[in-house]
Amino acid sequence: MTDETAPAAAQPATTQARPRKAVLLTLFAGFAAFAYVFDQLTKLWVTSTMVEGERIPVLPPLLHWYYIRNSGAAFSIGENVTWVFTIIMAGVSVAILFQLRKLGSAWWSLALGLLLGGALGNLTDRLFREPSFAMGHVVDFIQLPNFAIFNIADSAVVSAVVIICLLTLRGISLDGSRVQKPAEGTDA
Repeated sequence: MTDETAPAAAQPATTQARPRKAVLLTLFAGFAAFAYVFDQLTKLWVTSTMVEGERIPVLPPLLHWYYIRNSGAAFSIGENVTWVFTIIMAGVSVAILFQLRKLGSAWWSLALGLLLGGALGNLTDRLFREPSFAMGHVVDFIQLPNFAIFNIADSAVVSAVVIICLLTLRGISLDGSRVQKPAEGTDA
């Protein structure tokens, strides 16, 4: 008699875990799509309304739109190895997708979604913009004083990294569990 009730009691936990996972994957996909679409729409707006090199004051002296095309990474580092950034972004995107099976936290869903959306936004530029396939230059247009010129994809990636750092510092694992700190006075 006890054996018959045990599986029935275990069933609700299994069905409850599936909807939670579905919600987390939906959050992840929503944040990734938002970051990607927002990035691509702003780049379309910039390329269709501005000429390269044009600078428009938005909140001077704090914020300007300054349309450039960047073949390198942040601060134009690595301008002669654009193809390396294409490979890195593709690898990061695939690695994020492999991590989804471990996903158990809404905050991690947000972080990984923003990270994927940002990586795909700049990867799209690398693959399909001039001068050639996989060597394209990224459209950057947000300029702050004494800082690199960047775009929405870059902002999404940086935001994701900040969230990941905070989650790690708080001891929240990808699966949503908390990492136990060793007790004081014990060897760790």
